[in-house]
Amino acid sequence: MENLLTNKLKKVKMLAMDVDGTLTDAGMYYSNSGESFKRFYTRDGMGIDLLHRNGFLTAIITQENTEIVIARTKKLKISKVVLGSMNKEHDLRNIAEEFNLDLEEIAYIGDDINDISAMKIAGVAVAPNDCSHSVMEYVDFRTKANGGNGAVRELCELILQSQNFSLI
Repeated sequence: MENLLTNKLKKVKMLAMDVDGTLTDAGMYYSNSGESFKRFYTRDGMGIDLLHRNGFLTAIITQENTEIVIARTKKLKISKVVLGSMNKEHDLRNIAEEFNLDLEEIAYIGDDINDISAMKIAGVAVAPNDCSHSVMEYVDFRTKANGGNGAVRELCELILQSQNFSLI
């Protein structure tokens, strides 16, 4: 891990995340009756749990407003959830203020153009390996893992390792 990224990660106290394409594989699944489904990766959830165990805060900022997302955020015990976000920069600033954090203390992971405004102001901006090409110039780090397949876990471990927390 390069020094600049490590130095930024050492300041992180909160991980803020997009959902679709970050915590999910960006797929949209529908049953014959029109019911929608999302696929979440269990190991991403364990990464979030590791952050919580070590005193970190977490947030979700998503344009989605579905029961699926609500159920997942409850299971993961996410510190702050913003559903139906149409301005992620504004919402990230509000979260920072609510939790009395500087923006440099927040890492943000997202995968598409609607995440760019939050990426621009976050202390650390991260994207999954399979992110939209349009976000690449705004990220400090691109994970090796794809969205919904370990990208969030990879970032959680980087945050913990940079601050000398044990992963076990």
